[in-house]
Amino acid sequence: MESGNIAIIGGTGFEQLPPEIYFEPIEVETSTGPVSVLSLANNYVEPASLYYVSRHGKMHGLAPHQIDYSANIAALAELNVKYILATNAVGSLRTNLQPGELVLLDDFIDFTRNRSLTYYGKRTNWKHTDFSVPYSTTVRTAVQHTAAELGVRLHTRATYLCVDGPRFETPAEVRLFASWGADVVGMTGLPEAVFAREAGMEYAAIGVVTNLASGLTSGYVSHEEVVTVMNDKLSLVRELLIRSCSAIPHHQRDF
Repeated sequence: MESGNIAIIGGTGFEQLPPEIYFEPIEVETSTGPVSVLSLANNYVEPASLYYVSRHGKMHGLAPHQIDYSANIAALAELNVKYILATNAVGSLRTNLQPGELVLLDDFIDFTRNRSLTYYGKRTNWKHTDFSVPYSTTVRTAVQHTAAELGVRLHTRATYLCVDGPRFETPAEVRLFASWGADVVGMTGLPEAVFAREAGMEYAAIGVVTNLASGLTSGYVSHEEVVTVMNDKLSLVRELLIRSCSAIPHHQRDF
């Protein structure tokens, strides 16, 4: 398998790295503008390099529909990234999947309606891309092994449904999505996963369940609730992310 670097794309709650993690900020130019990337100390994944992108920006300034997914992937491609592990805050569509639990996504439904469909854009060298296995087996295997070593409870199968946002879903939408077979819902996992595959990268994502979706609880859904749960899981998920990235070279397989 072709060697390459590794990247983490951090979602809600993962906008910044703690001071104990040494990193160097860099800017990577893309066709739609510069992308801010953090280059982490090389000892994490030697001999490869490890990079970090905050999907929403340093201060969570970008709403889900404002993120330039194509530019983020283009920047990582420029840095010779071959493996991506992302995080997503997700709402649960099942009452048996409670806030605070972690899911390793294995399938998705793209219900976005106002985003770019493909990383190829207007390029003439496009191709039809297979998604029989929607998320990288290589990266998912590394995460599963790492979670087992850390004693972290992880649901290893979950279908993710992505909406445009930034509003939360209605109870009727939640019932519909669940009837389609979706387990969790979020606003940022697509087209990111598609663009990464089209750019030749192996991509996987860990979902942090932050709330029960509308209609599954008597309370309201709020961003504050999402942030509170994410903050509670921050250190655990961060360790899972970095240690999984260091395990990726040991579990390389074609996706």
